Amino acid sequence: MRKAIFTFFNEVSAKILTIIFCFIFLVGRTQTIGGSSAYNFLKLPATPLLTAAGGVNTSYNANEAGMSANNPALLNSDLHAQLALSFNSFLAGIKAYSLTGVYHYERWNTTFGSHIYFVDYGTIPFTDAAGNVNGNFHPVDYVVQVSAARQYLERWNYGASLKFINSSYQLYKSSAIAVDFGVLYSDSSNNIYASVLAKNMGVQFKTYAGEPEDLPFDLQMGITKRLAKAPFGFSVTAQHLHQFNTVYNDEDFNSENNFTSNDNFFNRLFNHFVFASHIYVGNHLEATLGYNHLRRQDLNIGSSGNGLNGFSMGVRIKFSKLQVLYARSNYQRNVAYNQFGLTMALNEFSALGKL
Repeated sequence: MRKAIFTFFNEVSAKILTIIFCFIFLVGRTQTIGGSSAYNFLKLPATPLLTAAGGVNTSYNANEAGMSANNPALLNSDLHAQLALSFNSFLAGIKAYSLTGVYHYERWNTTFGSHIYFVDYGTIPFTDAAGNVNGNFHPVDYVVQVSAARQYLERWNYGASLKFINSSYQLYKSSAIAVDFGVLYSDSSNNIYASVLAKNMGVQFKTYAGEPEDLPFDLQMGITKRLAKAPFGFSVTAQHLHQFNTVYNDEDFNSENNFTSNDNFFNRLFNHFVFASHIYVGNHLEATLGYNHLRRQDLNIGSSGNGLNGFSMGVRIKFSKLQVLYARSNYQRNVAYNQFGLTMALNEFSALGKL
């Protein structure tokens, strides 16, 4: 009887998998990218590991709960009872907070995750069209999501996340529902991981000002490989696979400021790729370097020196019961933001050992 139940559950899971792939195809054809969509705070990394890897990575199976908030297929039993917290210090006093928890339910052979991401923009003067100040307001964005993942055969994991998204900018408020879906292939004997991830498939059910807007849908694919005889690993991730040309080209602005357009085949191609290298120093220290070409092109100012735009770095220190994480990402010359994180294995603490 028990075997029959699990067989039925696996068959249902396979059918759901097929339906979701069809949904990805249909939604991916209709949603936009870049600044033309709402809720772009959803692109912000929830963990310093992701920030250090260029902000976009689907395949880095790092045994850290925060990464599963980005790709639910990374949920697995090894993350059981982990709790990840992170704090981002952005520009202009903007702060972001993240909390992620994971629980593996043995009876269902399913790993569940929960995640909250909150962006606080601080206190801003509220002005009318003439510039008169009429007090202050406190804009915020947040997303709450629940996730689940299961293993299929020996090397496959698949998972999905359901998100509730909310924005509040004084008079303008909006909310939406979205789904992420990911598939991960793991070859642990050769230290190769590959993944496909569809993010932010959904719709608004409350608009800011009566006009519906698209969500920041993204179709991503990546691969991570750790070398067998050297303390190095590498990740290559492709983003915006549903649309080739992601170059923002304002011809009037370029002409007025005597800037050269960056709309060429090289940028159109490499805007899709995010690169990361992972350096392992013993069993307890790890460093990551990342480069996001699209971010660099979007933030570069004309032909002026743009420093380390698009580059990022981070470190992780692993102890028996917790991980300490730090990342720094560059957004303009001499301008960067810092992110701090702490990941705890709650079941390793004596008072919580039964989790």
